[in-house]
Amino acid sequence: MKSLVRWPRLVSLDVFRGIAIAAMILVNNPGSWKYVYSPLKHAEWHGFTPTDLVFPAFLFIVGVAMAFSFAKYFAFRRFPWSVYRGILQRSLILFVLGLLLNGFYTYDWSTIRIMGVLQRISLAYLLASLVVLRLKPLQQMMLAAMVLVAYQVVMVTVPVPGFGVGDLSREGNLVGYIDRLILGQPHLLRDGTFDPEGLLSTLPATVTVLLGYFTGDWLRRQLRDSQTSLVLIVVGIVGLIIGGLWGSIFPLNKSLWTSSYVVYSAGWCWLLLALLYQLIEVWRWKSWAFPFQVMGRNAIVIFVGTGFWTRILLYTPVETAEETISLQSWIYQRLFQSWAGDFGGSIAYAIANVLLWGSIAYFLYQRRWFIKVRS
Repeated sequence: MKSLVRWPRLVSLDVFRGIAIAAMILVNNPGSWKYVYSPLKHAEWHGFTPTDLVFPAFLFIVGVAMAFSFAKYFAFRRFPWSVYRGILQRSLILFVLGLLLNGFYTYDWSTIRIMGVLQRISLAYLLASLVVLRLKPLQQMMLAAMVLVAYQVVMVTVPVPGFGVGDLSREGNLVGYIDRLILGQPHLLRDGTFDPEGLLSTLPATVTVLLGYFTGDWLRRQLRDSQTSLVLIVVGIVGLIIGGLWGSIFPLNKSLWTSSYVVYSAGWCWLLLALLYQLIEVWRWKSWAFPFQVMGRNAIVIFVGTGFWTRILLYTPVETAEETISLQSWIYQRLFQSWAGDFGGSIAYAIANVLLWGSIAYFLYQRRWFIKVRS
């Protein structure tokens, strides 16, 4: 294939990705977890907060981007082995990066957490890619719907030993039971009871990627006008209504990645994409979005970089007159809490992290260094 079909870059998608990565840094890096404003926290279990939108937004964006990157293969109706090899390679790299982040500092492979955010992105991307390449569009949509319905049926009908049928609590749900059975408690998050990025719940997370793919595949065929934005708005509102109603019988839950949560979070993604699409692609109001565009172009670097940076700060001890604390706590207490107070200092520390990594992203952008895990 000497000539490939290309579409104009969707700047609004870069901006959406940049907003997601900035939001991730903001919610994952408070000065102190004791002092976090409610909207910047995940729901305790069932429920939905603005923070619960960050992860599905990443997966949704992955799907939209897939539609544009895969389109060249559909244009030539060819899927050489190199395509599958590239997908597998990208998935493997993302999974390994996630393991390296999980084990950082100690690298105790007997207790390392196996799953994680990058691992879920890796597996969801791999599964969604295979669905897109092997099935026809109608089959893809039917499979996505079937997965969401089947996931609910399985979660509420399959008994968990010691807890019974339909237990959606943190301790008694089927997702956690399967992870403890297959991965083992030492390889799950924290106390080994439950991992929010579980194996079974990766299936509905794959549907989040597919919904992004369906959106991107539709977008690349549309004129960049207000009518396109309007359709996205309508679809987004419908998603919120269906997801909200579904949540009355299968609760919205990020940790379990419930079917209602998939549809509800996708509704917000459609609405946010509609807003950005109208502002940037239709009205050409781009200057305000430049900082997010910069961050969106090097999202994987920022994601991995912040992960290692946060761990370095947490594992570096600092001796004070009273006690030994982490370098992260020392910076928060001395540079932020001292003048902004508990909550103010905590969010100021998080904002400082966003600005730091935004500056790093700008440095890379100026030099046209765009680092990606390519498929």
